[in-house]
Amino acid sequence: MTYAQTIFVAAAVLFSQAWNPALLRAGAPTDQVRQTADKVLAVLQDAGLKSPDKQKERREQLRQVIGARFDFNEMAKRSLGVHWRRGNDEEQREFVRLFTGLLEKSYADQMEAYNGEKIIYGRENMSQDQAEVETKVVTKKGENISINYKLRSVNSKDWKVYDVVIENVSIVNNFRSQFNRIMANASFADLLKKLESKSPDASAVRG
Repeated sequence: MTYAQTIFVAAAVLFSQAWNPALLRAGAPTDQVRQTADKVLAVLQDAGLKSPDKQKERREQLRQVIGARFDFNEMAKRSLGVHWRRGNDEEQREFVRLFTGLLEKSYADQMEAYNGEKIIYGRENMSQDQAEVETKVVTKKGENISINYKLRSVNSKDWKVYDVVIENVSIVNNFRSQFNRIMANASFADLLKKLESKSPDASAVRG
């Protein structure tokens, strides 16, 4: 599965409308993923946001919904792994900003291309402040793609996604492998420059 396909099916999890009786018995993590799905659907189905001139407003609302459920700071830190410590406080904050921007744009792009893929919610596994929500995406061709969301409790009631495992491939581990290859022969500043060149803001300037 390519990176683009990975982002697509992960995004599909957030707003597909298939139900499973197990969902009625699910706990807070699954319920909060479902709530996020409802909010994303509300944005995508808002007639007042469908016109091309409303793309910026629509994207901003999607960004807010995604950001409320995903712990991009934790995803960024885990994705960089041992190299996280190579950056100073300012560099780490910049890395999180750029990493978050890239993921948000990727998710928004794929959400807007959504074509009715369905998701079935499966088991919810919990251990203290960690949880994993098992799901399965059913494509238009009838293919089943397993997608598990890993979440952690950030306070007494909220659960945040810190990794997505698609067909046994972790998005965080996938990014970590890419960053390991880059950091083998580059500095933290070099990594930031590479990410900056791929950021939505940089693309807008070039466009």
